[in-house]
Amino acid sequence: MDARIFILDVLTLCCLIHGSLQGFYQRRLYRELMRNYNPLERPVSNDSHSLTVHFSFSLLQIMDVDEKNQVMTTNIWLQLYWTDFYLQWNASDYPGVTNVRFPDNQIWRPDILLYNSADERFDASFHTNILVNSSGYCQYLPPGIFKSTCYIDVRWFPFDVQRCNLKFGSWTYGGWSLDLQMIGADVTGYIANGEWDLVEVPGQRNEHFYDCCKEPYPDVTFTVVMRRRTLYYGLNLLIPCVLISTLALLVFLLPADSGEKISLGITVLLSLTVFMLLVAEIMPATSDSVPLIAQYFATTMVIVGVSVIATVLVLQYHHHDPDGGHMPRWTRVILLNWCAWFLRMRRPGEEKVSLVCHNTAKHQRSSLSSLELSVGQGSLRPHPQVTNGNFLYVGFRGMEGLHYSLPEPELICSRLVGEEEGFVRGASGRGAEGGSSLESELNQILEEVKYIARRFRGQDEEETVCSEWKFAAAVIDRLCLVAFSLFTVLCTIGILMSAPNFVEAISKDFFS
Repeated sequence: MDARIFILDVLTLCCLIHGSLQGFYQRRLYRELMRNYNPLERPVSNDSHSLTVHFSFSLLQIMDVDEKNQVMTTNIWLQLYWTDFYLQWNASDYPGVTNVRFPDNQIWRPDILLYNSADERFDASFHTNILVNSSGYCQYLPPGIFKSTCYIDVRWFPFDVQRCNLKFGSWTYGGWSLDLQMIGADVTGYIANGEWDLVEVPGQRNEHFYDCCKEPYPDVTFTVVMRRRTLYYGLNLLIPCVLISTLALLVFLLPADSGEKISLGITVLLSLTVFMLLVAEIMPATSDSVPLIAQYFATTMVIVGVSVIATVLVLQYHHHDPDGGHMPRWTRVILLNWCAWFLRMRRPGEEKVSLVCHNTAKHQRSSLSSLELSVGQGSLRPHPQVTNGNFLYVGFRGMEGLHYSLPEPELICSRLVGEEEGFVRGASGRGAEGGSSLESELNQILEEVKYIARRFRGQDEEETVCSEWKFAAAVIDRLCLVAFSLFTVLCTIGILMSAPNFVEAISKDFFS
């Protein structure tokens, strides 16, 4: 039991001695390294030599892409590696001390900054300690939320691919003093963004010569290539716009007598204007390029506007005043003949109405001619009812409040002829002294019948003119429906599919 306690005490003492010796060596090493160290001095063995600094970064997240202000916000860990000649030591002289850490303000570090920074402080990195090993190899990994300027090309919005540059370089050292070398960007720890898909982060080392100096100024430029995810914009902007443009076609299917054709067209136009304003709020106020979705909205608004104008023309044709004149010959040929034949449209009851009107007019003319001939030859004889003045009562008072159709004038004429024959048979024995009065009364009745027949023919002509204008309006409606449907489909396919990555965006976002 005593032996076990002795061994345990010895082991504990050894551990304490080892820890205290390591702390002793670290303190001594810090004192030795910082004794004559100047953080302003470039740590090279020969001042004529350039100090090589390897640079890279780890992209953790694309936090925001502000299209309106053209600023990209990213979460990045910078990675800088270089060798400090004055921070080297012999590892055997300091047992257990493999590396040490210095605040970035106590030793020399390269002044690498983001050239295209949009941050208020400009340098948005968090200054951390610098890790140094026995060979003087320094590792500096400051994290930060970087805001960088980025030219946002919204021409293919929302099927766009953006390329934002992150340009890093030394602010004061030229290429002869600091040789900046690039290491590939690390995206293994990248957190996916809901709006953007990260495509790649290529990098390139560049050298620029300024007017002030002969030496080159190197920089490392990383390009963050990202593709916009279109599911959100497709569901909230594109699909409603397509549906609204489809509703615009229903204007040509509404009957002209419904009184809602103009209201529907104006409502659709206002709806598209609202969506156009929503797009304008998130787009930058630039005249360099017009967004693809704005082109589509503008084209759809033009289609709807022209459809409203066409609807006004249709209503004007449908409610055309028959006293305003007959349809011009060229309008009748183009609309009622060519366009109607092309659209396979036939006037309702056209053949039946033509046949009935032709037979009725022929029969009416023959009846009136026979009546005029009989009156002119004086073959009528007085009738007892005529002498009593009752014929006028039957001829006029009996027709009060009646609404005649087209055949009624000839029925009246046939009745008159039948009565005239009855007069002849019943009044053959009477004298001829009443013949003149009967003839004058029959002439008056005949004039009234002619007037009624002319009124009916005038009404038929007016109805025919109105039916022609209404049929022309129906032809324009059908023609506009076909034309605007084709134009809407072609514009939708042509504008949206003109985006370079339209198929890729649809396949990944809508069908993945």
